[in-house]
Amino acid sequence: MIPGFGLTMGLTLLWLSLIVLIPLAGLFFKTAELTPDRIWTILTATRTLNALKISFGLSLIAASINLVLGAVVVWALVRYDFPGRRLLDALVDIPFALPTAVAGIALTTLYAENGWLGSLLAPLGVKVSFTPLGILVALIFIGLPFVVRTVQPVLEDFDHELEEAAATLGASRWTTIRKVVLPTVLPAFLTGFALAFARAVGEYGSVIFIAGNLPNVSEIAPLLIVIRLEEFRYADATTIAATMLVASFALLFVINGLQRWSQARTGRAS
Repeated sequence: MIPGFGLTMGLTLLWLSLIVLIPLAGLFFKTAELTPDRIWTILTATRTLNALKISFGLSLIAASINLVLGAVVVWALVRYDFPGRRLLDALVDIPFALPTAVAGIALTTLYAENGWLGSLLAPLGVKVSFTPLGILVALIFIGLPFVVRTVQPVLEDFDHELEEAAATLGASRWTTIRKVVLPTVLPAFLTGFALAFARAVGEYGSVIFIAGNLPNVSEIAPLLIVIRLEEFRYADATTIAATMLVASFALLFVINGLQRWSQARTGRAS
């Protein structure tokens, strides 16, 4: 046993309880004060259902897009040496460092009808700012680094001799990627997808500026929770929050199961 294990474990559990466990328990205890009929009435309200659909639906779409875009970006960063590579690698971390409100304002300005990008899309009939499409753009922006930074170290540590052996045995480039490279990086991709999705579901600051926040059209669930709190409807707020938490945990549990299945299938431990 490492000296000081009891003290460090105690401090860890105390810190975790104060920051995570106690607030989550309070959320569920507050919701448990309501009757099942009251909870059902809150969750089946049209505005609540539409807000949850927008948050979870667009988060899934954004995480899926980031899975593809992240694969392209990380492959370029790891496998190719080109001018500006280090700059591109640094730009990937911008959503981590940029305050969410600043990101939201910048995206809104860019994609507004008179913005640099919005003015190019407007003649095509594409409106981004103040629409659900704007929410999707913001969620893609904040979620991409999670996929790239999760997969990048795995791909960098990949043994190139395995690819050379596959090529020597006559495998095509696509077969090598599908049979050799992909099984190795698949758990990392699933982890990056889960992280991007979890971040997108709870995103608030960068979305409210570009969404338009129209009820039943472009209103996200976190914003509806804030609105209910401002209206002193605490039961509604905690019920929506608890539902989002349970749904997120369920989806993350499924993704974690897929990750473990992939690791077991390829013979790699966690």
